[in-house]
Amino acid sequence: MDYSKLADMLFPDVSMTPEDMEKRYPERNLPEGAKVTRIAPSPTGFFHFGGLFPATVAERLAHQSGGVFYLRIEDTDSKREVEGAAEFITKILGYYGLNFDEGVTADGDKGDYGPYTQSQRVDIYHVYAKQLVRDGRAYPVFSTDEELDELKALDKKAEIKSVDWENEAQARREAMLKRREFTMEQVEAELAAGHRFALFAAADGDPEKKIKITDLVKGTLEIPENDEDVVLLKSDGIPTYHFAHAIDDHLMRTTHVIRGEEWLPSLPKHVMLFRYLGFRLPKYMHIAQLMRLDENGNKKKLSKRDMGANLDDYRRMGYSVDAVNEYVMTLLNSNYEEWRMQNPDKSRLEFPFSIKKMSASGCLFDIEKLNDVSKNVISKMTAAQVYDGVTEFAKTEDPDFYETLRADRAYAESILSIGRGGAKPRKDFALWADVKPYMSFFYDKYFTRQDEMPAGKDAADIKSALEKFVETYDENDDQTAWFEKCKDIAEQIGYARETKLYKKEPEKYKGHVGDVAAFIRVAVTGRQNSPDLYEVIKILGKSKTTERIAGQIKLL
Repeated sequence: MDYSKLADMLFPDVSMTPEDMEKRYPERNLPEGAKVTRIAPSPTGFFHFGGLFPATVAERLAHQSGGVFYLRIEDTDSKREVEGAAEFITKILGYYGLNFDEGVTADGDKGDYGPYTQSQRVDIYHVYAKQLVRDGRAYPVFSTDEELDELKALDKKAEIKSVDWENEAQARREAMLKRREFTMEQVEAELAAGHRFALFAAADGDPEKKIKITDLVKGTLEIPENDEDVVLLKSDGIPTYHFAHAIDDHLMRTTHVIRGEEWLPSLPKHVMLFRYLGFRLPKYMHIAQLMRLDENGNKKKLSKRDMGANLDDYRRMGYSVDAVNEYVMTLLNSNYEEWRMQNPDKSRLEFPFSIKKMSASGCLFDIEKLNDVSKNVISKMTAAQVYDGVTEFAKTEDPDFYETLRADRAYAESILSIGRGGAKPRKDFALWADVKPYMSFFYDKYFTRQDEMPAGKDAADIKSALEKFVETYDENDDQTAWFEKCKDIAEQIGYARETKLYKKEPEKYKGHVGDVAAFIRVAVTGRQNSPDLYEVIKILGKSKTTERIAGQIKLL
């Protein structure tokens, strides 16, 4: 068969060649050892939390090596595409601080190797499709997409070894070979009738033979040669993922492909396509799937239906970006937590990320561990950083609280400064959503009396202690002088000045100075537990403190 003539018949409008594409997208001018990586999501819905794993690996490998990290949108499956998903993906990835050097952005493409959206690169794919036909590697099938779906369903069924698997596989093989049998006259007639065609790559593999591939995470893999013809173009001329990604990864000069291990079954097809196209195979890293424990304690894949699978859930719940990224690093590299302990004040970006420290088995998602990491991360932030984080969260999730915070930033920061800094900072928040309950008693509009006075204490003693506190309180007292006055009050109402005195001889006292502080705390904050009481009262001020105590006395 005259394959050159066939190629011209099928693609009469394609005049460019692969050589032209090589000139349009030349090798990148990068330092030796620099890696070019990408993340290439499909706009078929939300961005999965597990997607943050390969994205983080790709970003670290590229930027640690002085390379390039880019974003490509793979939108060739129009039937599954969700409107607005591409825009959402770029937004959520930007929110989590994945800094792309090139690719799709909210303001259009950035970089010299675009377009970075596959549906805008159809003319490029047709150049290589025509070349594969010319090489005798690809052939047309005049079928509708529905008929192709039926063929793919049969192929998928053949992958499942049923009782009659050998007969099914043989039938599939015969059907595939029959598709390859056609004449130039038949093609001319189909085209003349206006019929559309899909394009297949004719597999030349022997499934009994193995190919050795080195995966940077899994190690050396032995995979069977591909013996299934691969759909390259659907009947509407749009490429399949298999075909498009091979061309894009080559022309965008991708050196490392980082993706989930669910793509391992497709690897034989990809190896074949890279060979057919004459492209150098990139280095592959197939990352283990993210797991969770089910109700029986068994590991299972974190699916799209699980709470927390959607990466945007963490923004809505109020996790800080830094906390989520920190947690991901603990899962990706086994030595990260040790490094963090030795370098508590360094950015995670300074951590020497290593492929060798990645686990080849599934990572276990643990929400409690995430919360612990989050508390540690937020505890190390300044009051200004916490203010910015919670305000940004409240802007969309709690507009009323957002306006309250914005009304007086200095006041809010003074509250958030309590117990912050030092060797052992307070760890009150795992989520930005925790901040409002923590600081609500500082605002009259949110103040409620949640707790009762300590049980077993005489109301007259409580009233007397509160009245004496109001009488003696001086805003100019330092914390030592302030507490000495609390001790004096305790002594005046028959309580021990020191807790240790009460513990030594409890029969001599009605209580101790800690009880007096508890009376004041409940009166002022409405809670038995609060941040440092001295600091709380200084922030509230004498007038508000006195008002709160007066309100409590009326309830006694």
